[in-house]
Amino acid sequence: MKKVLILNGPNLNMLGKRPKEHYGSKTLQDIENLLLNQNQGMFALEFYQSNYEGDLVTKIQNSLDYFAILLNPGAYTHTSIAIRDALELFSGFKIEVHLSSVDEREAFRQMNFIRDICHKTFSGKQEQSYLEALQYLKNLV
Repeated sequence: MKKVLILNGPNLNMLGKRPKEHYGSKTLQDIENLLLNQNQGMFALEFYQSNYEGDLVTKIQNSLDYFAILLNPGAYTHTSIAIRDALELFSGFKIEVHLSSVDEREAFRQMNFIRDICHKTFSGKQEQSYLEALQYLKNLV
C-alpha cells in the first residue's frame, strides 16, 4: 500500500480555536477523520503535526520513500528554506495545502518558499482543501 504523509506545521494543532473566517471550525482531528473516511483504505495515511521547523524537516527526511506528502506548512510557507530544502530531497508527489487563501491575505504571506517545487496546491477552501488534495492523489493512482 502506498504511504502518504499528511504533514501539518505550526498552530494547526489549534484549529477550532483560530479565526473561523480563515480556518473554519474543524479541529485538526476532525480533518484527519474526514481524510480517513475519504481515503477508504486506498493509502496508508500517516498524520504528523509540529510547531517546530526541525521536527518537520526530520519527518520529511524520514519519509523519502513515501508516495506523497500532503503538506500544510502553516507560517513556515513564508519563512522556511529548510523545509523547502528537505522537500527537494523528496522524489514523490508534493502537494501544498492551505485552509485559507494565503495568496489573498496579508502582504507578508505573499512569499511562498515551497509552491514552485510542489506538484499542486489546494487552498482557500478550509478542510475541503485537504479533501481535494487527497482526491487528486487518488486520481493519480
